[in-house]
Amino acid sequence: MQPGTEFPAQTFRVTRADLVRYAGASGDFNPIHWSDRQATGVGLPGVIAHGMLTMGLAAQAVACWVGGTASIVEFSTRFANPVIVPDDDKGTEIVVSGVVKKLLDDGVAQIDVTATCQGEKILGAAKALVRGESRNE
Repeated sequence: MQPGTEFPAQTFRVTRADLVRYAGASGDFNPIHWSDRQATGVGLPGVIAHGMLTMGLAAQAVACWVGGTASIVEFSTRFANPVIVPDDDKGTEIVVSGVVKKLLDDGVAQIDVTATCQGEKILGAAKALVRGESRNE
């Protein structure tokens, strides 16, 4: 893994059904994740995906690039923009890409991660520290 190595973009589809399943798994039943009335009532443009779900999808992309979750030493991000999930069968798409920014000590590489939805950046300052070689070299 060398600085400048780019990883292929991965696309994840997110539907309202996914939000319901994630709510059940996480215990986060906040109505902004399933009710348009509640979401718009608090000033959102519509139902939004759970932030931790979007972060988890970005981490899933990293795990795929580096050969599994055991290679991930650290993952961090800020939530930049919400992921609006329409009330239809198609949902929306999150696109995750990454590039090796630099090599650190002890064989650890920093991957800068970009996640977008509808062309809008949804995660800010997203980075993964990983150990070992990637599958994509």
